[in-house]
Amino acid sequence: MVRAKPRVVSRDVGVKEMFADIAPTYDFCNSLMSLRLHRKWRAYATRFLELKPGACALDVCSGTGDFIAPLRRLVGPQGTVFGADFCLPMLQRAKAKPANGLLIGDACRLPVRSDSMDGISVGWGIRNVPDPDSAHREIVRVLRRGGRFVSIDCARPSGKLGRFAEWMFNHCVPILGALFGHGYAYTYLPRSTRRFKSREELKLSMEQAGLRNVGYKDLFFGNICIHWGTKS
Repeated sequence: MVRAKPRVVSRDVGVKEMFADIAPTYDFCNSLMSLRLHRKWRAYATRFLELKPGACALDVCSGTGDFIAPLRRLVGPQGTVFGADFCLPMLQRAKAKPANGLLIGDACRLPVRSDSMDGISVGWGIRNVPDPDSAHREIVRVLRRGGRFVSIDCARPSGKLGRFAEWMFNHCVPILGALFGHGYAYTYLPRSTRRFKSREELKLSMEQAGLRNVGYKDLFFGNICIHWGTKS
C-alpha cells in the first residue's frame, strides 16, 4: 500500500521553512484563530468521506495531524490512517495522534501506491500547493474507484457579516503572529487566501482531475469552505 522508502519531493522551500518555523505554536494559534472550531469543522468534513470500519484513509498536507483522530474514529481499530506532509517538523508534532504511519511527501507526488485509499482528506493545504490541479490529479491517482476526497480551507465570503469576519481575519491574524514572533507567516496566511482559487474554480479543478459528484458547502459566514468528490 505504501512504498517502503518514500522519496522526499520538495515544493516551495520558503513555504516549507515557514511551516517548520511555526510548528511549535501551530496548534495553539489554530485554536485561537478559529475560536476553537477547527477540530469540529474537520470532524464534520470527514462525514463526506463516508468511510466504513476497516477502511484505509490518508490525510494529505497533514501538518500536525488534526485530521487523523476523526479519521480514526470512522475507520475504527481495524482500519488504517496515514498522514503525509512535506514538512518534517510539522509531522513530528503529529506523532501523538493515532496514525498507522506518517509519511514525508509532497502533495503533488505522494509516496503512496495508486488505487490504495478509500478516503483522502486535506485541511487548509491545497491553498499552499503551488499547483492545485496537479495535487488533485495525484489525489485521484491514489484513491480507489469509488473512493472519496474532502478538502476544507479558507474562502472569500459574501455578505456583510462574512466580509466583516474576513476583515477581522486579515487584520487580527498578523497581529497574533507578531505576538508569537511569526509576523511574516501569519501575514502570508491571509494573502494566500486572497490568491486562492474560488469555490467554482476548485470544483472545476477537482472535476477535471477525475472526481464526480463534486460539491461544496460554506461554514463560518463563508470564510471556510468544504469541497468533496468521488473518484469515477
